Amino acid sequence: MTADSELELKEAFQRAQKGHNNRAKLVASLKSRYNRLEDKTLFHEEFVHYLKYAMIVYKREPAVENVIEFVAKFATSFQPLPNTEDEQQQNEEEEEDEEEDDDDDHPFLSFIFNFLLASHKASSHAVRFRACQLINKLLGSMAENAQIDDDLFDRIHQAMLVRVTDKFPNVRIQAALAMTRLQQPKDPDCPTINAYLLILENDSNAEVRRAVLSCIAMSPRTLPKVLKRTRDIKENVRKLAYQVLADKVHIKALTIAQRVGLLQQGLHDTAESVREVVCSCLLPAWLLRLDGDVIELLHRLDVENCAETAMETLKTVFKTTPTEELLQNRGQLDNRKVIPVDSVTCENVLYWRALCEFLKDKGDDGEEMLEQVLPDASTYADYLSGFLKAVPNLKEDQKADYNQLELVMTKEFISQQLIHLIGCLDTNEEGGRKRVLAVLQEMLVLPETPSSMVSLLTEKFLALIPDDLRRIQAVAEIISDVREPITVSSQPVDENESRRQQVQLAEVKVRIMEANQALEDCIAAQDFSRAAELKDSIADLEDQRNEVLQKISGINQPADKEVRIEKNDPETLLRCLTMCAELLKQLNIKTRTGPTISALMSSLVLPSIANAHPAVRNMAVVCLGTCTLHSKELAKTHLVLLLQIAQLDEVKIRISALRAIIDLLLLFGFQLLSPAQTAQPTQSPDKQEGDAAAAEDKGDSPEDTSQSILGMLSEFLDSEVSDLRTVAAEGLAKLMYTGRISSAKMLSRLVLLWYNPVTEDDTHLRHCLGTFFQLYACASRAHQEVVEESFLPTVRTLLNAPATSPLAEVDVNNVVELLVELTRPSVLIKPSANTEEVCVHDYLAVRMCGEMLKDPTAPEVRLYAKALSNLELSREETLRQDLTTLLQQLVQVVKDRVCLRALEKMLHQLVDSEEQAEVQNASALQPLDVNADEPAAEDPSKSAKRPKRGQRKACPAKGGRRPSRRDESSEESDGENVPESIPVVRPSRRAKTAALAKTKLDLNPLINQEANVS
Repeated sequence: MTADSELELKEAFQRAQKGHNNRAKLVASLKSRYNRLEDKTLFHEEFVHYLKYAMIVYKREPAVENVIEFVAKFATSFQPLPNTEDEQQQNEEEEEDEEEDDDDDHPFLSFIFNFLLASHKASSHAVRFRACQLINKLLGSMAENAQIDDDLFDRIHQAMLVRVTDKFPNVRIQAALAMTRLQQPKDPDCPTINAYLLILENDSNAEVRRAVLSCIAMSPRTLPKVLKRTRDIKENVRKLAYQVLADKVHIKALTIAQRVGLLQQGLHDTAESVREVVCSCLLPAWLLRLDGDVIELLHRLDVENCAETAMETLKTVFKTTPTEELLQNRGQLDNRKVIPVDSVTCENVLYWRALCEFLKDKGDDGEEMLEQVLPDASTYADYLSGFLKAVPNLKEDQKADYNQLELVMTKEFISQQLIHLIGCLDTNEEGGRKRVLAVLQEMLVLPETPSSMVSLLTEKFLALIPDDLRRIQAVAEIISDVREPITVSSQPVDENESRRQQVQLAEVKVRIMEANQALEDCIAAQDFSRAAELKDSIADLEDQRNEVLQKISGINQPADKEVRIEKNDPETLLRCLTMCAELLKQLNIKTRTGPTISALMSSLVLPSIANAHPAVRNMAVVCLGTCTLHSKELAKTHLVLLLQIAQLDEVKIRISALRAIIDLLLLFGFQLLSPAQTAQPTQSPDKQEGDAAAAEDKGDSPEDTSQSILGMLSEFLDSEVSDLRTVAAEGLAKLMYTGRISSAKMLSRLVLLWYNPVTEDDTHLRHCLGTFFQLYACASRAHQEVVEESFLPTVRTLLNAPATSPLAEVDVNNVVELLVELTRPSVLIKPSANTEEVCVHDYLAVRMCGEMLKDPTAPEVRLYAKALSNLELSREETLRQDLTTLLQQLVQVVKDRVCLRALEKMLHQLVDSEEQAEVQNASALQPLDVNADEPAAEDPSKSAKRPKRGQRKACPAKGGRRPSRRDESSEESDGENVPESIPVVRPSRRAKTAALAKTKLDLNPLINQEANVS
């Protein structure tokens, strides 16, 4: 090759480094030069010679990136352009001849591929990275219908399968991206798909997982793995997973459970960016595939079983929908602004409710629009009453019919949504509010009302009554009407009494006839005085006859009497207790129990505690526990009863009693167990001491009772019933977080429970305790001291666990890392500004040194030595001297080399701490060199040093292992070709140019230096 051609090739690489050059013209010029050459071997060698300068640079320099882009464009420019249909028909005859010469059509492209495949095993991670990057660029720049040789395909495939397991994450990213076009989704044994699935499950680097998500092909096999990434620990991965699902997966390809799960997780994700992707990408994509039909989207979600998720989804859709369109899509409302009864479905009634609640939440801005989609209170009350009364009530024999049962369940669901709509009504007008109250009261009293709606009806009924006293009175009256309804009773006819009255009537009639005859005789004899007496006698007899007639008519037609008969069947008691429980929940916590509540307790709640029906007993326990929150005296009276129920009854009832006990302890504290005498502040101190001594003599001290309650809660942590264990653990966590109890032993129990493999499937328990440990430790230093006290007992329990115990499977290193992280001074919400102050890690270091001195040959010595190197020690001189003394003793007795090196290293750090502090203070005053590269990035041995304090994961996952060197080198990656997840504010052009001038790398000096040397 002539010097002129060498200069042109060199000049091409020099110009390619600059982004403002026209890369297409540069490629065309160099391609023209290449085509004129007869012997292309020298060109290949020179091209690779200049390419190597870029391939040895690992840093993402703009000049190097431009060269890589230029090489990819130039190499793929030899690929033929995509043929049109006419050209394809013309070339059909020549295909057989071309197949023979396929290997010679693109010698340069084949040469580049061979060079890169030979370089992918280089010892330099920079060369491996650039080789994979170039292969990715080459394959990505080819046309969609491009073809390569089968042998080359297999070689690329095998090389990239090796590189996706590389030590460096950037290499793995480029290898994964390079295999994008090598996937075969229809092949169940596709190696690329298998590698992708393995990466998604096991790769420790989030950017590698994101790279795979961005390029993996969707299939029934890969879809579950992508869905699992929506629960990834990293926000960026979860965000990209939702984007991929929105872009590549049709809603019909997902099951109902998967759709609901995606919406539940996405709309409640802790990261705002993930929630934004669900709202702006996933939901619009689903609606677009359903032609914008929101009702059809609800059909795809099965709203009867996920009403709350459907409600949140609808409100999210409404936020991005114009107001005019909302009013146009107000469903099938008639002129009364209600849905006709024969047209009501689960989907349109839920849409109606969501729309009304959305408009009501807008306040004054949505009031006018709300009037267009919701009638006045009176009209709606009549509509609701008619629908609720039409809900069928199945008999026992009809409940076996699945169709009828499904119909009733649908009617009840619709009824519940209509009841929820009461909260959107304008009840300021007295007439409408009274009408709604009357309808609700009528439905609560009506025996045909389904039990599933009693609680909701009571809630809406109480919401319309602002005063607590009126609420209590109203609900008490309803309970009285339900439990003691007015019934009409009729007595049977007494035949003996009727016959006796008939005889008496006949006697009176005879006497009247005799008196009338005597009266006529006296009138004829003109004995008027006698006639007057007879007339009075006849009048008395007439009155007597009328009385007898009334008695006879009363006997023959007995009057119906209205009487109240008390009902004690389980269904009635359950309805009454449900209303009572809802009343107690709605009352202000400061509202004290009055005569009415006391009467309900004595006549309804307490007798139901001993009821044979479990559901009745459970609701009675709920009522009792809620009622005791309003009165400390009542709580003291019934606490023993709740404790007995929590230990003896069925599981569900025990859980209700346990929750009630925990609520009482949270509200009143363990002072609830103190004797009543302590509430008298006027007593003298001597008298108070005498009372306390008397209480101790009786053996009924509050401390004993508190210990017995804590012992009971601790026993529940070992229960085989997961729900009982979860409630107990959650309750103890609340008591510790609020400061009601402070126990290192109890904290140790909770840590062991969190790591115990037995609780692996208890998601709620794991989530609750995982959140509690972080919040508890960072709340105050006192809490960290409790964690520090629990350190050694927890570790000893795990180390001494027998082989048959589930705790034997727990990784002790992971537990130690957790406890060390929780006790770091830097995790406190309000850390101490005084760096000289003794911190919790100082005491922890002394404890671990003392434990190591007990048995220097024990296996756990290495565990403690490793933990010592991760502590954040204070600068308090006295403690450092004590710790130095302990370490010197350990160095003399410890024989393990690994432990000895760790101890000696820490000892040197303590001895030279003052000098190091002076050096750090001096270096803090010197300006920083922003252009200096970190040497640790180039030296793998240095990269394995201890990470910066405060940067380790606060809550390691269960069963964690010691991080390998591979993991340590995989901490960072640039995520090239992966969609960005966090929007960054773009700097100005001037600032960007200045920053680029400082950091850019120019390959020209290296190329010129090599040319001069040669």
